[in-house]
Amino acid sequence: MDEELRSLAHRLRRESGGGAAFERLLVTADRDELAAELTARERPLWAREIAAYRLGCAGDGRAFESLVLLLNHRDPDRCVGAAHALYELGDARTPRAAAALATNELRVAYALVPVRLLIRLRAPESAPALITVLGRRLVPGDPHWRLALACVEGLGALGDPRARAVLASSVAHPRLSAAASAALARLDARASPQGS
Repeated sequence: MDEELRSLAHRLRRESGGGAAFERLLVTADRDELAAELTARERPLWAREIAAYRLGCAGDGRAFESLVLLLNHRDPDRCVGAAHALYELGDARTPRAAAALATNELRVAYALVPVRLLIRLRAPESAPALITVLGRRLVPGDPHWRLALACVEGLGALGDPRARAVLASSVAHPRLSAAASAALARLDARASPQGS
């Protein structure tokens, strides 16, 4: 059992109360059994989460929709587990789904994990989504500065020159200034000719 699954199991063992059904989902090698958990009626969320996580990490596309729903959950631990499984799944739909969740202003309080997933994916959708999210966070009094900081750091890591304007605007924000300056320096370093 890898560290990510061990952490998920520890958290969900408390939620589920343990028991034979819980232990079976953790160890079964039968992907059809796991997939059945995702479509069965009246199954508890913990059972669906284990099944989706294990299928996603095994590269089984039947987990995709369930993992996207978990990525948008109000519980950050569920979001983190779903993000890991989506990354391992490698489904071509993941960047688009993560970008849609990250840029949904109605769910901005839950956007941090989708933003971090976009950074990790380094997909064509990543930088435009982060630029959009960061631009919205630069209004006076916006409470989501941790999300803005994640976007600034992510844009620095991605190195997309389209981020220059929004990063320059971020320098004026006290909580973002140092990270934005560092991100701009990284952009400048990439833009400089070799050996200059």
